[in-house]
Amino acid sequence: MQLFDSHCHLDDRSFDQDRVAVLQRAAQAGVRGMMIAGINLESAARGIQIASTHADCYAAVGIHPHDARHCRASTLEALKELARHPKVLAWGETGLDFNRMYSPRSDQEKWFSRQLQVADELNLPLIFHERDSRGRFLEMLRAMPADDRRGVVHCFSGNEDELRQYLDLGLYIGITGIVTIKSRGADLRRLAPLVPDDRLLVETDAPYLTPTPHKNKTRRNEPAFVHAVLSKLACVRRQDPDQLAARIWDNTCRLYGLTS
Repeated sequence: MQLFDSHCHLDDRSFDQDRVAVLQRAAQAGVRGMMIAGINLESAARGIQIASTHADCYAAVGIHPHDARHCRASTLEALKELARHPKVLAWGETGLDFNRMYSPRSDQEKWFSRQLQVADELNLPLIFHERDSRGRFLEMLRAMPADDRRGVVHCFSGNEDELRQYLDLGLYIGITGIVTIKSRGADLRRLAPLVPDDRLLVETDAPYLTPTPHKNKTRRNEPAFVHAVLSKLACVRRQDPDQLAARIWDNTCRLYGLTS
């Protein structure tokens, strides 16, 4: 079984003391691919640095909605330059988050729109973040259509109607360790079987969202734990884990333009 952690933050400072050991544990767990998602200019640069020295790591560049208030046109130009690196395979994470409102709605929408344009220009798949946008995220995607746009809704946490609308737009669905958590993951376990085999991805969002049973031992998530996400997903979908892992590997490689 080979696994692809389609979304993690290995650049996070919580990994600074043992990043090499974390990568070794990932390899031992069968994780052969890791996408390091950027959240701002500095994060993107750190992710690229890690990806450039580790064969199984790749990077994405972008501005998270929490950081939108700090974004400028010059920021996007700098990210476009970073995107020229051969290990950069995606743009993101970007989107809308109206839950904590670390950035004003106007800033989030402005820079989300601009990032959609840039990603389309560069022909890069998008890693989307959506939380509590009450339909505005979908509204903006439909207002700016692109025939060949590829993307994944990272850490899907929506309802059935939103899921079907994402699928209608041709998007992939990223499943995190939330699926393993008894109470919080109940809705996700109900909806996960509705995602077609060819649209599924698994992710850790490390160092966040540690899955069960690992969350009983450590607060910090890491790519090796994506195996727990895959195992639970196979269980709720009543699929063979090895076959599901192979299909998700192919899906992830297809999204990010890699040879599977």
